[in-house]
Amino acid sequence: FTHICKPHVGGRRIKRSAQRPGGQCLPEPSSMDLTVLCVLLPLVTAAWGQYGDYGYPYQQYHDYSDDGWVNLNRQGFSYQCPHGQVVVAVRSIFNKKEGSDRQWNYACMPTPQNLGEPTECWWEEINRAGMEWYQTCSNNGLVAGFQSRYFESVLDREWQFYCCRYSKRCPYACWLTTEYPGHYGEEMDMISYNYDYYMRGATTTFSAVERDRQWKFIMCRMTDYDCEFASV
Repeated sequence: FTHICKPHVGGRRIKRSAQRPGGQCLPEPSSMDLTVLCVLLPLVTAAWGQYGDYGYPYQQYHDYSDDGWVNLNRQGFSYQCPHGQVVVAVRSIFNKKEGSDRQWNYACMPTPQNLGEPTECWWEEINRAGMEWYQTCSNNGLVAGFQSRYFESVLDREWQFYCCRYSKRCPYACWLTTEYPGHYGEEMDMISYNYDYYMRGATTTFSAVERDRQWKFIMCRMTDYDCEFASV
């Protein structure tokens, strides 16, 4: 608490030496005619959690640190959204000293009711470490998780998408995000602000010098009707 003392008249301040411990205020000898008002003001601190502003139900696989990373450096991990949810945010930090590796965490969000419930989920084929790759979920699936294993020999990771299909809904109006991170070695923080677009995969580039990877995520809308086509 902070004690504030204000004189009603005269405009003269109360000296710090004229304050008793405990917040009581005494006027200076030359200011005995002043009436002093002491007010106690609480200090309020507000804290906001990661992704709290976006209303996403942030899911933690393991709480390895205060940031809830799903892995330690050089460690493999497997992350899946709860049933009926898809990945909407990806965050990562790079550590050159720890094998040029990254720690990761994710946020998931339930799909809208008009999309229905997932009818099938699976792990896609492995994308090998040390290589550039492009992959979308097969069978018109949406990304609902990630799996990764680190390889010391190439200072990189292999990756798999966990995908879920929603009946026979088809993707359309697809586009690529900008590169995440913007430069190799930087912090990565991708959040999907478009609630009617869903992550379907990614294309990545790998730097043999920096031993880091940049991602562009493939975002698509989904039809509100069943279709027999691979894409619309």
